[in-house]
Amino acid sequence: MSLMTSDLCDQLGDSACVADPLFRNYGGTASFHGQIVTLKLFEDNTLVRAALETPGYGRVLVVDGGGSLRCALLGDQLASLGVRHGWAGVIIYGCIRDSQAIRTMPLGVQAIGTHPRKSVKKGEGAADLPVTFAGVTFKPGHWLYADCDGLLVTAQRVKPLEQE
Repeated sequence: MSLMTSDLCDQLGDSACVADPLFRNYGGTASFHGQIVTLKLFEDNTLVRAALETPGYGRVLVVDGGGSLRCALLGDQLASLGVRHGWAGVIIYGCIRDSQAIRTMPLGVQAIGTHPRKSVKKGEGAADLPVTFAGVTFKPGHWLYADCDGLLVTAQRVKPLEQE
């Protein structure tokens, strides 16, 4: 049974928080879901690496990169870490790079664009706090569901309705 965002919106109605349609799929897994882990940073992906080096347990890393279009916060090396450590996906409110390689990996990746420039490495940013972008507040521990139709967030894990 799949968890398609359109079906979840029908099932949940107004209790589903649906993100503005800013994101594109870049990962090899187009449909994914998991509990949210958050980062807030700007043009510095040090915390992204640190998070993806830890066990993911099927969670989704949500990165508020301030919507910067000046550098990438995720590339193929960090995406490989996410695969190796069991992350379901990564949402980047910013850019990624190495999109051709990332497209071949079994990881959900959505971002607002691509950029070939890597980020700085100062170790600045914060983790595990609510972040707001695309009209949604992403809270650690809440659930994110993503596919080619969009992103939605719920406070509780959702199971699909049985088909009759």
